[in-house]
Amino acid sequence: MFMGEYHHNIDEKGRIVIPTKFREALQEEFVIAKGMEKCLYVYSMKDWQNLVETLNTLPFTKKDARTFIRSFFSGATVSEFDRQGRTTITSPLIKHAELQKECVIIGANDRIEIWDKTLWDEFLATNEEHLSDIAEDLFMDVNL
Repeated sequence: MFMGEYHHNIDEKGRIVIPTKFREALQEEFVIAKGMEKCLYVYSMKDWQNLVETLNTLPFTKKDARTFIRSFFSGATVSEFDRQGRTTITSPLIKHAELQKECVIIGANDRIEIWDKTLWDEFLATNEEHLSDIAEDLFMDVNL
């Protein structure tokens, strides 16, 4: 499980340091893909395979399924770490997530998310005040 929030800069070559705890869980190779809300998703190979299996159950006859799969897989790339614990993010992925210099790397259970700091701050500002309502709706029928 990935959790926590870390702040790192992306350099002019598209390289960013991934926190040590996350690197250990990702191991040697992992996948970086377009995420929702203008962020990037980073999956271990095991979690990527689980996601692919789920996506393979979508009916290819449905236009929305084809559109999502095209978008999601076209931006995905297998990546690895250099000796300094950095990974290189491709320019299409940088553009998708609007990454500038300051980035926020968060753990989101089965994946890591990479956000531009400004977009992350905006996301939090927009959603934090509604978090209790969101939780109530999501867990309406669950006893916690």
